Amino acid sequence: MKENTCAACDCELDATRIAVKIGGKTVEVCCEECAEALREAEAAARPIQTADK
Repeated sequence: MKENTCAACDCELDATRIAVKIGGKTVEVCCEECAEALREAEAAARPIQTADK
């Protein structure tokens, strides 16, 4: 992935880029749809926390 492309879809970034914090790192995406896709992917990758009985 190049520094000037979207972290989700690899499209070229322009002035409307959006910064998203994923896994403690900030990445840039081209649109809100890509930002939401990364947030959902991160949430799905987190282990499910269960309460102790």
